[in-house]
Formats: sequence, structure tokens, C-alpha cells
Amino acid sequence: MDTATHMLRTGQRGALSQLQLAFRDLRNSFQRIGLAWSLATHDVGSRYRGSILGPFWITLSMGLMVLGIGVVYANLFHISLQNFLPYVALGIVFFGVMTGTINEGCETFVQAAGMLSQTSLPMFTFVWRTLFRNLIYLAHHLVIVVAVLAYYGYWRTADPLVALLGIALMLLNASWVSMLAGIASARFRDIPQIVVSVMQFAIFMTPVFWPADKFDGHREVLDFNPFYHLLQAVRAPLLGQAVAPLSYVVLVTMALVGWSFTFAIFARTRRRIVHYL
Repeated sequence: MDTATHMLRTGQRGALSQLQLAFRDLRNSFQRIGLAWSLATHDVGSRYRGSILGPFWITLSMGLMVLGIGVVYANLFHISLQNFLPYVALGIVFFGVMTGTINEGCETFVQAAGMLSQTSLPMFTFVWRTLFRNLIYLAHHLVIVVAVLAYYGYWRTADPLVALLGIALMLLNASWVSMLAGIASARFRDIPQIVVSVMQFAIFMTPVFWPADKFDGHREVLDFNPFYHLLQAVRAPLLGQAVAPLSYVVLVTMALVGWSFTFAIFARTRRRIVHYL
């Protein structure tokens, strides 16, 4: 009788049961947060194993990109390097974090197929793995951010605390998009190509390489672009500028709606993800 009752309870497929199991997965993932960090550091280390500079190749390549684009576009737009290079540097670094988190999110569960099929690890562990890996990349890129802000004197007016709030909102939103892409990619293997294409389009539609004030006559291009608000919440405080209240409203709304929707999808598909792989 006890065995039958246990089988009945574990075999439930109702919405409430699915949500309970999804919350249990999330809760258990926090207990394995050290494992997620270890997997992320291993991913970064294995990528650059045997090289002289190691992960600092990330910093070097990003620095060269910032310098090249900053100098060329500053001349094209007839803007001084002092005003434009920090703007571009912050744009490339932080948009790169968003792009990396979302693009790599497509492989979150596919990359962990072997571990998921052989262990009972919480699936959220691999979501945190992707997020931590990109946080490590960001830590390397912060060398560029600090150097540019210090060299051009923006450290005097920068507001790092407000920028940290922006980074938190940026990661909060990028992580649910990353997880949603991971779930979809586990089922449909065309999703990674679609996500990469969308992110390539987004970088040109977002003021990363070009000044936002060039579109003052077409504010809808910026106001309806979520990536603009994500970037502005971090870049503006570091440049000594105020963040528009609209940006915070958009980001908080996106986080609440996005995570609610993603978690509902995860609760519904959690049992099937391993079979998709």
C-alpha cells in the first residue's frame, strides 16, 4: 500500500506538481552552487589550456576591438576620442556579456547532456554554469573598463553603485533569456542559429558603436529596444549620466514577466528535456 501510494504521488503530472518539482530543482541548485562555479571555471580554463596568457587573451582581443572601433568610428562621427572611446568600450564590453550569456545559453542543456542523463543534478545548476562563465569573462573585461574610465577621467563622475544595480538587472534579464533559449534549443536544434542571427541584428540596432543622440528624432528605435535599456542602465552611471526612469520600469517588468514565463515553461518541460537531448 505504501509503495502504491509513493508511485501515485511521484507519477503526478498536474500543473501544481510540476511547479513544486521545478521549485525543488531551483532550491537544490543553490545547494550545488559551488559545483556550478567549478564547472564554469573549468570551462574557461580548458578553453585556454596551454596558452601563455591564458584567459587574458579575452582581455587582449577585446581591448584591440575597442581601440580599433573607437578610433575609426570617432573619426567617422567627428567625435573626440575622450567622449567616444569610453562610450564604445562600455558598450562593447557589456553588450558582449549579454550576447555571450544568451548565445551560450542555447548550449546549456545540450552541453550537459551526458551529466543530465547519468546523474540527478538540478537542471538549474547548468543555467548558473553558463551565467558564471560569462561573469568570469566580464571580470577579465573590467580591466579595459577601469583603464578607459581612469585614463579619460570619468572615474570622478562615475557612480559604480548605480552601475552595479544596472549590471544586476542586466544579468537577471539575460539569464532568463538564456534559459529559455536553452530549453528551446534542446528540443529544436535550429534555435541556436536563430538566436545568433537575432543578436547580430540587435548589436547594430542598439547604440553600441554609434551615439544614441543620433536618433533623437526617432526615439521609438531606442524606447522599444530592450537591449538599449539593458545597456543604458550600466553605461550611463559609469559615464556620469542619469538613467531614465523608463529604463528601470522596462527592465523590472521584463525580469518579472520573463522569469515567470520561463519558469512556467521549465516546469512544464523539465521531465522532457533529458529525452530531447
